[in-house]
Amino acid sequence: MSASIKLGRLAEFLDATLRGDGDKDIAGLATLQEAGPEQVSFLANPQYRKFLNETQAGAVLLKPADAEGYAGDALLVPDPYLAYARISHLFDPKPKAAAGIHPTAVVADDAQVDPSASIGAFAVIESGVQIGANVTVGAQCFIGARSVIGESGWLAPRVTLYHDVRIGQRVVIQSGAVLGGEGFGFANQKGVWQKIAQIGGVVIGDDVEIGVNTAIDRGALADTRIGNGVKLDNQIQIAHNVQVGDHTAMAACVGISGSTRIGKHCMLAGGVGLVGHIEICDGVFITGMTMVTHSITEPGSYSSGTAMQPAAEWRKSAARLRKLDDMARRLQKLEKIVETVTCDAAGSSEG
Repeated sequence: MSASIKLGRLAEFLDATLRGDGDKDIAGLATLQEAGPEQVSFLANPQYRKFLNETQAGAVLLKPADAEGYAGDALLVPDPYLAYARISHLFDPKPKAAAGIHPTAVVADDAQVDPSASIGAFAVIESGVQIGANVTVGAQCFIGARSVIGESGWLAPRVTLYHDVRIGQRVVIQSGAVLGGEGFGFANQKGVWQKIAQIGGVVIGDDVEIGVNTAIDRGALADTRIGNGVKLDNQIQIAHNVQVGDHTAMAACVGISGSTRIGKHCMLAGGVGLVGHIEICDGVFITGMTMVTHSITEPGSYSSGTAMQPAAEWRKSAARLRKLDDMARRLQKLEKIVETVTCDAAGSSEG
């Protein structure tokens, strides 16, 4: 975290056009409503424009068109939200872990831990594990046998990696996440469930982020795979043998059933559910709470379910839904009657 930085330096960092005092000290970030004279804010959503002329921010990240009429200092950029994302790391207060192995950590004799890595208190590193340069393993993490963590990975406290989990470079995993747990695999024998051994692993690409309490199950035979640049929110369930393409993002509480394949650059909003053994092509956006029951072969936006409405109206709609089958049968009968009458009328006119 930087204590403060000159506004001019921020402009150079962002390759932004500076309008104002480049020597002004900036010490943080805040919203337009809450920012003070030593903080930078941004305008990305038009609905917040009403706060622009009242803000006390030391400077505002703005598109050139939005800067017209604004009297304060500004950094003019094509995409204020992206610029905010970039400079947010300059003011991140997250502590940096010191290199080395904490005295209370348990590390197998044959584990390979780079000297620049940080292993936190009460962490457990099992046999055959490989931990790369500048990796942080937080307190009470468990890294199972033969797992690999690539360079510059960051594991928050209490992350669990089962055996044979392979993590790429610069991967962030938040607390409570479990990678490599046994998938839900059972065979039914005369009403009794027989467990299937899950002998695959989990492979995570580079630059992936995995949220709090998200679970990624190991494969039954082949590995479960998460592509490069994938972003997973909190409390997501990814079942065994799922494949997720590069740069796909999923919001909280998404659930993906086994052996489903999801393409690149997809977006799954909160609460989306996917059945197993289907394929989603590249470039698909699925809106919140959608239930996907078959493959999607064309890019685009997809939804299911009904939007919120007042309870009384929803009850009426639900009552009508229950009558749909009866209404469909009645409509078919009416169509047949109309067809018969039309034919009879046509025959009479010909005669």
